Amino acid sequence: MAADDSIRGAVADDSTDSPADRVVADLHTHTTVSDGTLRLDEVPAAAREAGVDWVAVTDHDRIHPGLDAPVVVRDGVRIVRGIELRVEADHGRLDLLGYAVEHTDALDAEIERLQADRRERGAAICRRVEDRLEVDLGVEPRPGLGRPHIARAIDDSPAPYDYAAAFDELIGHDGPCYVARDVTDLDRGVELLREASALVGLAHPFRYDDVDAALDIARELDAVERFYPYGRPVDVDRLDRVVDAANLLATGGSDAHDRTLGAAGLTAAAFAPVRERLLDPS
Repeated sequence: MAADDSIRGAVADDSTDSPADRVVADLHTHTTVSDGTLRLDEVPAAAREAGVDWVAVTDHDRIHPGLDAPVVVRDGVRIVRGIELRVEADHGRLDLLGYAVEHTDALDAEIERLQADRRERGAAICRRVEDRLEVDLGVEPRPGLGRPHIARAIDDSPAPYDYAAAFDELIGHDGPCYVARDVTDLDRGVELLREASALVGLAHPFRYDDVDAALDIARELDAVERFYPYGRPVDVDRLDRVVDAANLLATGGSDAHDRTLGAAGLTAAAFAPVRERLLDPS
């Protein structure tokens, strides 16, 4: 099996996969509360379409307000209340995943600060784009606003840029309309999530420029995202060595920003030790 296939995780496909290979838990998804297109009430149907039993809603810098407990059952699907928190490390920015999150005063205050920054930053990016392209994007600053929302608005505008080009030529990190965010410090982010979550892990370790530094940080957490649809080969054996040496849990998910769940995730056997750490309402 190629490394990319191994780390990606089994895809639910009754025509090719055995039951043992079926993804039962997609632990990295986004909804309209951040930059996804899937509403919370659509998650159970999307999960059933993918053959997935558990879904973690991990919106960016936000806990979904429609989830009233760390784990809930909706239409037969278990939904884990999570968060994907971007943090500033010495070597760059990383994404932490908190699972089965409880509200704490400290975490809620930091989320409120981050959402205010997102609104201000989004408004600043929109102004730059509108001034540069002489268009009205019609984007209102709001909680959860991110660059994908702005890219979609650019794509829908008369400007000659589609979604990908909006990022590549305008609002990407090197683009003329880019505005940086003020994110949480790494140590503070870990502290906040440890106090609030059943499990804290590092998201998609092979997406960072300094993979070694990212994996060093993962060693100090509870988990690392092992199954992820990178779309390219990655060194899964290297990651497995870190998991074994640091006694980490291996999580995984599709990072879905649409309704297609289960593109990566955990089989029943892989999910079993993770499930033990989550508060199962059954």
